[in-house]
Amino acid sequence: MAVFAALTRRLILAAGLIGLFLASAPAQVQAQLLAQAEVPAPGGKPEMRESCPGLVASDRPRAVPAAFQLAALADGQVRITYSGHSTFLLESPRLVRIATDYNDYVRPPVLPDIITMNHAHSTHYTDRPDPDIKFVLRGWRDDGKPAGHDVSFGDVRVRSVSTNIRNWNGGTEFNGNSIFIFEMGNLCIAHLGHLHHTLTQQQLDEMGRIDVLLVPVDGSFTMDMEGMVEVVQSVKAPLMVPMHYFSTFTLRRFLERVSRQYEIEYAEVPSFVVSKETLPTKPKFLVLPGH
Repeated sequence: MAVFAALTRRLILAAGLIGLFLASAPAQVQAQLLAQAEVPAPGGKPEMRESCPGLVASDRPRAVPAAFQLAALADGQVRITYSGHSTFLLESPRLVRIATDYNDYVRPPVLPDIITMNHAHSTHYTDRPDPDIKFVLRGWRDDGKPAGHDVSFGDVRVRSVSTNIRNWNGGTEFNGNSIFIFEMGNLCIAHLGHLHHTLTQQQLDEMGRIDVLLVPVDGSFTMDMEGMVEVVQSVKAPLMVPMHYFSTFTLRRFLERVSRQYEIEYAEVPSFVVSKETLPTKPKFLVLPGH
């Protein structure tokens, strides 16, 4: 318990420092962001219909080294910690650590084994990742083709689903963003990245059924609020966590909109443990402290 309490205090302190920094750092790119044009959304309103394929966690569990017993999660559990902006630290039962949208501004307090990045803006990637990181997964390719990631490590599988983004000239950069799917602890967790349009049926099928959805809710720099609500409705995840917002007003506006359909819960600390058994029976948003 003492170890857990100490870790919680460190996470809260880190989240507070990150929040103070982000209040100024993202503002440096906001003027450029506002100049970008919208990408036309695909027609129709497709829905999720397939299960999440190929869960690594369905393999026979392997022994956890004694050195990690104190921090280890139970089989089927995943720990999700919000570092800030669109960066989360995901930890599997065998303590494989993943950081999403790893960048030079916001980083988790521990070195991850796997990082994912997107390059819509500099707060979502870095050209200087720590050389000790085992897997650096960029959500784009310089030749414009889909990133096409499918990596297995320990009890984790990471896949990417390609989407398009607006470029700096107001046009479309095809395959410029990836939705990353993390299969761990019998769960499928999806990070939408810097999503700029609603999803096609093909993209939803590639994602598979999602248990936890990490959702950008800024309402402008990624996509408008109604468009993101359509994405949330089409994915149908039982648990959703908002991210990528720049003020409490922006967050509150989005939550007021989705509260017509979804339950809203506010967490006291920026970290929680989830498993298949603890997923809500009624879809809800879990709001973690920080921004």
